[in-house]
Amino acid sequence: MRITRRALAALALATPGVLPAWAQGEYPNRSVRLVVGYPPGGSTDLVARLLAERLAKRWGQPVVVENRAGASGALGADQVAKAPPDGHTLLLGASAEMAILQATMRNMPVDVAKDLAGITWLTLQPFLVLAHAGLPVDSLADVAAYARTRPGALNYGSFGNGTSTHLVGEMLRLGAGIDLTHVPYRGSGPLMVDLIAGQVQLSFDTIPSALPHLREKRLKALALCHDQRLPSVAAVPTVAEAGFPYLTGATWAVLAGPARLPEPIQAKLSADARAVMAEGLGALLQERGLEPMGATREETAAFLATEREKWAAIAARAEVRIE
Repeated sequence: MRITRRALAALALATPGVLPAWAQGEYPNRSVRLVVGYPPGGSTDLVARLLAERLAKRWGQPVVVENRAGASGALGADQVAKAPPDGHTLLLGASAEMAILQATMRNMPVDVAKDLAGITWLTLQPFLVLAHAGLPVDSLADVAAYARTRPGALNYGSFGNGTSTHLVGEMLRLGAGIDLTHVPYRGSGPLMVDLIAGQVQLSFDTIPSALPHLREKRLKALALCHDQRLPSVAAVPTVAEAGFPYLTGATWAVLAGPARLPEPIQAKLSADARAVMAEGLGALLQERGLEPMGATREETAAFLATEREKWAAIAARAEVRIE
């Protein structure tokens, strides 16, 4: 699917002054930046790099992943929201900046519902409940018992203040009635380093991030925040099987762009992203423990609306509000 010069010229005439930068040629006509609001090493970064590689081949243009870590993903989202709406700066967004921070951050720099357009919901990434290998627990019930007999002894790391992993930890603290201390990080990569070293005892992270360390027995997986077991971690019980059915936790990846991104570019991006998912990217992501989605723009919009409502309710219950 290519947007021709004639079609672009017609659009430019219909909407004067909107897109002179790209109306002179086909889209994309130069390199595309794909912004990730987290450091390298996490599952969001993994999805971005695999997607970028395949879109670059499809377009014949470089797609460069740019890690813009900070403020739990909000800095990256803000950068893309304020970029020229020409399709050459995109966001690989996750649950924090695309759904949660609007309800938890007092001074959120961007209104994601108004300033960003969700183009394609790419993946769902259920969380594993992880423990440091030396922690003497083998189940979530053990964690609860350990915390009750040793108040203040356990902490859990998250991807950052107000992120989904922060809220899942608060769900566990409130639901089990135990004392847990939250330690925020700047993404999955730095968190995983400290969890393995024992600087934090618990965390919640995706299967691709955790699997190499589980295989080397550097971490323990106590439960999966999903409604069914998954083949890549078949021995790990679901949270319901573990006796903690109220825990819900997953991040996800959504391709997004500035809200004023023209309709033809949004349509092309959605079609191309879903095409590379169908042509092998989805199967590769599934092998790595992610659930491929490949949703349409309409499905993506409905999903984002539901997620924003869900996480806002959880944040209110946990009284999570960050500066």
